[in-house]
Parts: sequence; C-alpha cells; structure tokens
Amino acid sequence: MTDVNLLPATDDIPTTRPRRQGYLRATGVTALVLLAAADVLIAVANGKTLWPVLLLLSLGLTAVLLPPARRPAWLTPQLRTAVPAGVSLALTAVAATTERVRTLGPGEVAFLLCLLLIAVRACSPRWALLCAVLTGGATVVVPLRFHGVIAREDALLFAPPLALLAGVFAGLGGYLRTLDHRRGLAVAETRRAERLAMAADLHDFVAHHVTGILVQTQMARMMAATEPGRLDPVLAGIEQAATQALDSMRVTVGLLRSGPQETARLEPGENRPVGDLTTLADLVDGFGGPAGPKAELHGDASVPRNLPHEVQAAAYRVVQEALTNVRRHASDATEVTVALAHTDGTLHVTVRDNGRGGSPMPYAARGGGFGIVGLTERVTALGGTLHTSPRKDHGWEVVAHFPAMRRAQ
Repeated sequence: MTDVNLLPATDDIPTTRPRRQGYLRATGVTALVLLAAADVLIAVANGKTLWPVLLLLSLGLTAVLLPPARRPAWLTPQLRTAVPAGVSLALTAVAATTERVRTLGPGEVAFLLCLLLIAVRACSPRWALLCAVLTGGATVVVPLRFHGVIAREDALLFAPPLALLAGVFAGLGGYLRTLDHRRGLAVAETRRAERLAMAADLHDFVAHHVTGILVQTQMARMMAATEPGRLDPVLAGIEQAATQALDSMRVTVGLLRSGPQETARLEPGENRPVGDLTTLADLVDGFGGPAGPKAELHGDASVPRNLPHEVQAAAYRVVQEALTNVRRHASDATEVTVALAHTDGTLHVTVRDNGRGGSPMPYAARGGGFGIVGLTERVTALGGTLHTSPRKDHGWEVVAHFPAMRRAQ
C-alpha cells in the first residue's frame, strides 16, 4: 500500500483543483496546530508538567504533518502511528497515579484520530489492524487519566463520543484505502495497455521490415551466382528496410524510456511508429522490392481525407500485417491488391493475394506470431470487425471494416 499523508486533501491524491486542495490542506494544518497550542495552554493554566505534553504533541504533529517528500524511508506508516499512540497510552497510565501529568486537550485527540485514519489507510495489511487497534484504543481511553478525580460515571460519558469518532475515522480510512487500491489497479491496467500498444507497434513495423530483409537476402544469395550485376538494387532494398526497422525500434524504445507522464502528453500518433492513409501508397509501392510481386492500391474516391487518426492508423496496420503475411506464407504470389472503400459511414479495407502457400522461409520466420491477434484487438477496440479467410480459387483475403462516422477534430 502506498504511503500517504493524512489530511483530507493530500499531495498524494490527484485533483483538478490544486488551489482548493492547497487551501484545504493549509486549513487542516492550521487547525491541528491551533488545537495543539490549546493543549499547551490547558497544561500551563492547570500547573501541569509541560515536557510530556510537548513530547507527545511533537511526535503526533510530526507523524501527521511531515510532507511525504521530506519523510525518511525508515519512517513507515506503522512507526508513525504506533509511536505517538504508545506514548499517549503511557501518559494515560502514568496520569492515573501522578497528578502532575494529568492533562488532556483537543489537540491530542485530533492527531490520534488522524493517526487512526493513517493506520487503516496506509499501513501494510499485516500491520493495519494492530496499529488501528493501538491508535483507536489510545483515543478511547484518554478519559481514564482523570479516574479517581471525577465521578466514574462522568468519566465514562466521554467514552461513547470518542468511540464514535474513532469509528468514523476508521471507516474513512478504509474508504480511502479502497480508493487507493482501485486507483492502483487502474494505473496498472493503463500501463499494461500502453505496453501492449507499444509491443504491437514494435511487432507490426519491425516484423514487416525484417521479413522484407529476409526475403531480399534469400533473393540476393540466389542472384549472387547467376546475376551478380543485379544485386545492387536488392542490397539497397535490404539497407533501406534495415534502416526503417532500426528507426522504428529507436522511436519505440525512446517512448518507453520517456515514462508514463511524457507518454500521456503525446498527441495521437506523435513520436509513435504509426502510419495513416496518406502513407499507405508508399507502403504498398515498396512492398515488392526489386524482384518481388508488385502490390497495387485501389483507393475509392469516396474515402474521406479527415477520418479519425486511430481509424487511419488501424487501417494502415491491417494492410501492413497482411503484406507481411504474404511475404511469410505466400511468397509465390504474383498479384497482391489493396482496396479501400467507404460506404454508409464504414471504411472497408481489403487485401488479397493469389499465392498458393509456398514459402522458402524457415519455420521460425513463418509461424507463432501475434500479428493477427493484435490486429483483431486493435480493430475490435474501434468497434470494427476483421475477417481472414482463403479465397475460392487460391490465395488469401483479409477484410476489415471500421465505423468511420466520427470525423477527426
């Protein structure tokens, strides 16, 4: 459980109203300090020994008000709550026999209740109950300091209100602990989703380029013995694909190193190795290379230019993964077509090939990938559908449908 400061508006709780948060925190600090000063005045006015009161108030105020940034690592929530509560219990025990330290004020009760909230909210599960019982018990038994001085019935009158206050603060601590837990789960899920998105980015782009490198390398080995004069375009294609793969890895790793706060400030597609419909023509034109099958792009004039960025990026990924799979599983294909259409507010993306499934690639380069799985998750997250199936004669077909009614802002 993440350690937190205590006051109702703390620096550990995100808020959209920082000025109001600062005002509430300052109000709480001022109230605790004034109540502690009242304890000192009460002790002085009644002629009591002052140093036990000052020691207790110093421990309590430090435990409650010390900011997290200045709090040493050894000052755990268990220590913050147990030590002042233990000193309060000790003072109660001594006050029952020694009149010089028999004093009580609102400041001590206030910080004990705050420590009870801290114990329930911030202590580890194995310590939370023990520290809560210790601080709650110290709060409820403080009237016993005056046992024998006032009537027993009068002393017992203070116990129910203090027990009620202790129950309220314990319940508030439990509620805040639940909120902290839910927030932690939400943050973990957000980070996991971001890691999966980055993994998909890395897979889609690097796998596409590396597959092209592998295909062209195999081609270069065959041409080295028969047509060495035509090797230069093939080697140039390998160099370009390797450069693009390294650039994609550099961008993704740079984004991972930037941290979640910098990632959250990025605009859609900013500093991410993603594409859109405007770069789709370059992807299709560069598919075949110097000797591979040429791919053709058929774009319907009805496709809007201002589709949402996430839809364009997903459409680009569908085409990219489909072309990569053609290289992996149907290198004998002679025709590859990519078609875009827009009807009834839906973007249709179709990739077809006429390959028969022949591939000289090693098995490690052909199977066990996560491309289709990742594409399905990406498309369905946008409310679309993805279908992959063999064609009636021979070849393969990938069809994606995206709802595209909403325009980019």
